Amino acid sequence: MARPSTQEARRAALIEATYAAGRTHGLRSLSLTDVAAQAGLTRGAILYYYEDLDALLVEAHAAGVERFCDARDATIADLADPREQLAAAIDAGLPSGPDDALMSLLYEFDVLAGNSALHDELVQKLYLRQLETYRGIIAAGRASSAFSPGLPDDDLAMTFVALEDAYGLHIVGGNALMTVEKAAAAMRAVAAELGCPPLG
Repeated sequence: MARPSTQEARRAALIEATYAAGRTHGLRSLSLTDVAAQAGLTRGAILYYYEDLDALLVEAHAAGVERFCDARDATIADLADPREQLAAAIDAGLPSGPDDALMSLLYEFDVLAGNSALHDELVQKLYLRQLETYRGIIAAGRASSAFSPGLPDDDLAMTFVALEDAYGLHIVGGNALMTVEKAAAAMRAVAAELGCPPLG
């Protein structure tokens, strides 16, 4: 039996293989065989660590949410000015580019929402984390008078998440007309017009 540290490393490698295989094949047609081929293992080797593909996808999604949301929140926590926090949140919330396998997988879970209670739960969990991040920044900005928005915090947070997801989908979808830089600039401009000017 593999030692705990070895198991943890193998699970992490399988999650990375899931992101890459998901990017190549899409979640709708993804199979354990695809992940095994990406990882250079047999299908049986994966079943040693995960009961089935759904179990692997749940862990891959949870790890993705943790990586995406926790890393962004940690970056924001190091900044005192809500204007800097908003700028950092916008930058960290967009994909790194068309080849961002993690963000591509997270967005694809959105497409599968409604197909099962599991997919619905995973999508809602990520959405709530996104809302929480923006709500916290907006509330801090309002309290410090750095922001003077004319909309309620909840409406603003939903707007930022909607922009983040819409631009992100265009980026990972390979739309040559939408770049990361263009998306970030547009989100900053909208934020400023809504009374929440980012800084930096």
